[in-house]
Amino acid sequence: MTFRDLLFDTLATLWTHKLRTALTMFGIAWGILSITLMVAAGEGLRRGQAKQAETLGKDLMIFFSGRTSMQAGGLRAGRRLWWRDTDHVSIEREATACALVLPEFARGSIPVRSRFNAASLLVTGSLPPFAGTRSLAVAEGRFYSWPEAAEGRRVAFIGSDVNQQLFAGNRAIGETMHVGGFPYTVIGVMEHKDQNSDYNGRDIFKIYIPLTAIVRDFPLAPPAPPHTIDQLLVTPKSVEQHEECKWQVQRALGRIHHFDPNDKEAIPVWDTLIEAAAFHQMTDGMKYFLGAVGVVTLFLGGLGVMNVMMVAVRERTREIGVRKAVGATAGSILGQFFAETLIVVFLSGGAGMGAAFGLCALVNLLPMPAFFDGLKPTWETTILSFLLLSLVALLSALYPANRAARIDPIEALRYEAGS
Repeated sequence: MTFRDLLFDTLATLWTHKLRTALTMFGIAWGILSITLMVAAGEGLRRGQAKQAETLGKDLMIFFSGRTSMQAGGLRAGRRLWWRDTDHVSIEREATACALVLPEFARGSIPVRSRFNAASLLVTGSLPPFAGTRSLAVAEGRFYSWPEAAEGRRVAFIGSDVNQQLFAGNRAIGETMHVGGFPYTVIGVMEHKDQNSDYNGRDIFKIYIPLTAIVRDFPLAPPAPPHTIDQLLVTPKSVEQHEECKWQVQRALGRIHHFDPNDKEAIPVWDTLIEAAAFHQMTDGMKYFLGAVGVVTLFLGGLGVMNVMMVAVRERTREIGVRKAVGATAGSILGQFFAETLIVVFLSGGAGMGAAFGLCALVNLLPMPAFFDGLKPTWETTILSFLLLSLVALLSALYPANRAARIDPIEALRYEAGS
């Protein structure tokens, strides 16, 4: 039998048993569809959470000041530590594995008044790279510059909600607002962003001014020493240098403020890289779990193929007997059953893949929650599941096909006549 004859004979047989073929194809397509959607949902959740984590800052470590819990250099434990607004200069020289070290100082409940409204808001000060480090996108105007920071000019970059609250839809750029009694000129407005974590308030509710201005205009009261800041924001040069950068900062701070750099109580650290790694591990586990569920679904689909093929062998016992009686070989019988399986697998697998990607595209047209990036199917997972399903289906068809190839023609005709 030529390949052309085998193909047309197989298609004719599948068409004759339309219901059985359709049910088999549905089971296979459903297996591909389900595993693709499950993995796509897991990938969408992972990407959405990763994007939200970056709203705080990418590869960011925040070093807060605490109290010493260890004696060092003859100094007692229990000392309150205060970072200074010049510490970052020394740290940058020593911490060669760090890309950026930024001071930050924030004051809450500062009365702010514009021509249109008044509120009590949080004001925070840092240096110009703060905008990029903390993912503060500009909607209008600009962030403050190095000359403005160096000279302590009274300029302000405001959060999107601050803009709505103080200016009520009026243009804010160029307006003067009084921050704690001091006149500040608005030079920029932040683009709105969703944020799933913060350490002193959501960014859209803040006013951002140069560090020198906030330290001068809103210093902490004693016992805090002059030029005190709240925390240091640090990013490593690479993820691989993350731990080295963290240790270098701890060591530099320990030298500057005379405490043991191994004293964790002295330097509470919020390490977003550790959190990101833990979340990535969690989402990987979820992805593997969903993949395992999908594999089980595929194996169930393979069992369905085997059952349908067994029914096909019983239904076509007389046909197989007649073909063998007129000279058909066991190999041709075996080839036809495998051809049927391959055609069913490829047609139903392709339909399942098309349906899965089409459904993902339709769902992604809808508005998504803040922490979900939509259904993100991956070609690697889909093709792998398709190949796995093909293997399962072929292995499932092996026993029925072998059984059909071993049928004795006389017994086959006698079996059909007796039925």
